[in-house]
Amino acid sequence: MTQTTVAIVGGGLAGLRAARGLNEAGIDFVLFEARDRLGGRILTVDATGQPCEDGFDLGPSWFWPRAQPAMQTLVAELGLAAFCQASDGDVMFERMSREAPLRYRATGGDPASMRLVGGTGVLVQALARDLPREKILLGTRVSELALTSAGVALRVTRGSAPAEIFTARKAILAVPPRLLEATISFSPNLDPATARLWRETPTWMAPTAKFVALFDHAFWRDAGLSGTAQSLVGPLAEMHDASTASGRAALFGFLGVGADQRAIHGPKALEQACLVQLGRIFGPKALAPSATLFKDWTADALTATDRDRGAASHIDARPVPWLAPPWRERLALAASETSASEPGYLAGAVDAAQRAVADMLGDIFNGQHGRPLQ
Repeated sequence: MTQTTVAIVGGGLAGLRAARGLNEAGIDFVLFEARDRLGGRILTVDATGQPCEDGFDLGPSWFWPRAQPAMQTLVAELGLAAFCQASDGDVMFERMSREAPLRYRATGGDPASMRLVGGTGVLVQALARDLPREKILLGTRVSELALTSAGVALRVTRGSAPAEIFTARKAILAVPPRLLEATISFSPNLDPATARLWRETPTWMAPTAKFVALFDHAFWRDAGLSGTAQSLVGPLAEMHDASTASGRAALFGFLGVGADQRAIHGPKALEQACLVQLGRIFGPKALAPSATLFKDWTADALTATDRDRGAASHIDARPVPWLAPPWRERLALAASETSASEPGYLAGAVDAAQRAVADMLGDIFNGQHGRPLQ
């Protein structure tokens, strides 16, 4: 049996931000991540689909510094560089299959969407860089949480090895509430209202599929186009320029096809249909990409449950009691969905993690000489 002060479940942005906060405060922790990589829904890959340090985002890409100061502060603290989402040029709109796409001059006026140089994955790398390697356990699934007289016992498995028990005084759950409710058992059981709240909270990115087409040259810019397009025809509903700060050209789009239909058609057929659509909108050069990338988050069992197969509206920013006694005294939720100000954004993960750490530190420290309670 291994002991720690705080257990962190989930190694995405929220979990890593929580680990950074605890580490800076001198609090012992262990972070459990079921994937064989850190980042969770942040996934930046190269042309072959492998994680890399300067690539294309298959998960979230954007943040808005003026509206999301906590995110901007973290980016600055980590010394990361950002650049504006390419938006110069006209936008395209595909209204009907029997008519040519319409072209409009962009109006502007909205706050600039920012991206990180290298892709959002650099945020993960920077947060993990100063954390003790031995405190991060990849490929480790938490299947059960049980209250004990001293805190929380976590049942974990690593690959085919026998289950292990870790004990902690407290735990930060940096996993979407719906996924927690579906994959982890609690002893004692969650109260019905809490379980229902978690189950009914949509998971950010979970209903989404993203397609990226890589090119040798951003030919749409030569034609005075921004790379932004919307379509009522599909399969892509919304498209944008995904070119990297280092100059590698790409277009990406969110599929407007539901998860059940995506499963029926399969990735190869969908990718071909996406290319045909890009050709209709941006011209014949779009039919010859150097590579394509496709990520269906609904098919990712470490992101989505069966409840995520339907379309979901954005999560409401509202303070709700995510926990009830007796779990409230031992747990904190830190996924983006639990942010009271920015749920469903990168900034929401930062906000929720910082709140969870502040709550933990307030409980762990006795306020005298800054020493943790024993």
